[in-house]
Amino acid sequence: MNIQIFGKSKCFDTKKAQRYFKERRIKYQEIDLVKYGMSNGEYKSVKQAVGGMDKLIDKDCALYQDLYIEYLNDDLAKEEKLLDNPGLFKTPIVRNGKKATVGYCPEVWKAWEEAEK
Repeated sequence: MNIQIFGKSKCFDTKKAQRYFKERRIKYQEIDLVKYGMSNGEYKSVKQAVGGMDKLIDKDCALYQDLYIEYLNDDLAKEEKLLDNPGLFKTPIVRNGKKATVGYCPEVWKAWEEAEK
């Protein structure tokens, strides 16, 4: 498995995801989403895997309110705001090649493990 965990340093679900993989001795690459963001290729891959941009946006964060994302009608404008402000991403985003999850999803990760065996 080639696991990447995109997360925020103060996100409890990100820490739980890291602990999940550590406990199972599965190596993963940790990426601070706020500091480094996500490349266009990574973003497109994750967006396709999770089923759209709306599942990637954290509607509960203060930044969502401050940038008035909910009032934007154009998906391209929303996408631009999301890529310019990585703090808007819902975390953790866990990638395994072309597969990805958003949030804490141990049942999906377990299926990935079993498929590897």
